[in-house]
Order: sequence, then structure tokens, then C-alpha cells
Amino acid sequence: MTDSFGSRLRAALDLRGPLCVGIDPHTALLDAWGLGQDPEGVREFGLRVVDAAAGRVGVVKPQVAFYERFGSRGFAALEDVLSAARGAGLLVIADAKRGDIGSTMTGYADAWLGEGSPLESDAVTVSPYLGPESLRETVTAAVRGGKGLFVLAATSNPEAVALQTARTVDVGATDGQTVAQRVARDVTWPNGSAAFEGALGPIGLVIGATVDRDELGLPDEVLTGTPILAPGFGAQGATPEDLTLRFGTLAPNVLANESRSILGGGPGRIADTIDERAARYREVLSA
Repeated sequence: MTDSFGSRLRAALDLRGPLCVGIDPHTALLDAWGLGQDPEGVREFGLRVVDAAAGRVGVVKPQVAFYERFGSRGFAALEDVLSAARGAGLLVIADAKRGDIGSTMTGYADAWLGEGSPLESDAVTVSPYLGPESLRETVTAAVRGGKGLFVLAATSNPEAVALQTARTVDVGATDGQTVAQRVARDVTWPNGSAAFEGALGPIGLVIGATVDRDELGLPDEVLTGTPILAPGFGAQGATPEDLTLRFGTLAPNVLANESRSILGGGPGRIADTIDERAARYREVLSA
């Protein structure tokens, strides 16, 4: 039987700690690294990050958009990076933020989570804003295939606050939930149940490290057993100390994503920077 994504993620977190290295070959970084603004440049960038991350962290997160901009050759470069990362024993979260309905969403699931797909990853980011129920078949496919999803719930960009803190209106309900809380409740159940034998569930949430969880209606009890992908660390302002300050008892289930703060030092510094940042997160968790 295929190991669940939650069990593999739990093992990676326990072994390597919470640091998740983003693979974001945007224009400025390619220039800084002396690489071309072309498919060969983003391929080389990704492979160098994979080489530095392997054995130092458990998880990497390629940003799909920076490969997609080069069309079919960009996707071919991404396929090489995904394959290299998984071959190196890293868990791979494809940051694709896909969201649709019906057979279209099934197609995305097949592309990013299907066994043997050229783009096969361990998990993919998805958007629930066509309605959380639109993800139901994708959730089922992920669980059955031993894969994971990270559903956008409370993102770190400030312009999202008005939408994600808005209150829902349901017939017969006396108190509306925030949109973020509704997403969390609808897509993550039953992560905290006996169905996963106390391990992390396969369906995680994206919750920014700089957001106010109370304002968004995301207290600890809503998130029990749920993997959390937390952007906002590093260049966006959150520090390793914020891992425990903002997430408290949930901190052991959080992936602290850093990209520019690690990649900006250039290829000659990336391995040392990963070592330094990973060690700091582990110190914070063990304090």
C-alpha cells in the first residue's frame, strides 16, 4: 500500500526540520546567478537548488509560473527539476495554484499528482475560490494516490485580507464563519481523525506566516492534524522565531517556506545558507 503523503511529510519534518526551500527562478535571480532568461537558465537554476537542498531539508517548492512563461521548453525544464528533486529524496510541492471544476480539475490532478506523469509531484497547491466543494474529487484522488494538496486559505499577500476575512452566510446558520475558516473546515476534514492513525492528514492549508490567525478564524482546534505551508518567512519579514510565536503548538506541523532569502546570496552561498537557516528553525522548535 502507498504511504500517505502525511506520513512522508511527518517523517521529513522530523528528520530535517521545517524549512522548505522555494525554487523561484525569477528574472532578477537569474541575472544575479549569471544564467540566461531562457529554458536552459531556469533548468540550471532549479537543478542547482535541488543539489544544494538534498540532504539538508526535506521539502522543496518549485514555483511553476517561472517555468511556464517559457512554454513547452519551460515545462520540459520543470520536468527535469521535479524528477531530480524526487530522485534526490526530496518531497516536492508544485506551487501551481490550480483551481477549477469538474473534469478540468481532474485533468490538473492527473498532471501534477498522477503516477508516472512527467510533472508528477508529491503535492500541489490549489485554490478553493470556485467553492471548496469543487476540490472534492481532487481531494479523493490525492488521498487514494498517496499524494497531498495544499489549499489556499489565508495567504500572506495583504490584498487577500478583505476576501479571506469576509463572513459567509448559510441558511439556518446563526454565526457566519470567515471564508478562510470555511475553507479549512470544508477541505481538511477528517485530518485529525483516526483515519490517519494520528499522523498528519494529506490535505494541508496555505497559511501565511505574517497573517493574524485569530482575525481569520483559524484557531488551533480548526487546524489539528493539518499540514501547514507557511509563506512569508525570510524576505517577507517573518523570522524563524515566528514559527512558534505565530503557530504555537501547531509549529511541528508547519513548513516554513523561504525563497529569496536563501536564493539571493547566489549559487556559491546557497548550501551554507540552507544549513544556517535549517539549523535556526530546528533550534527554535527544540527550545
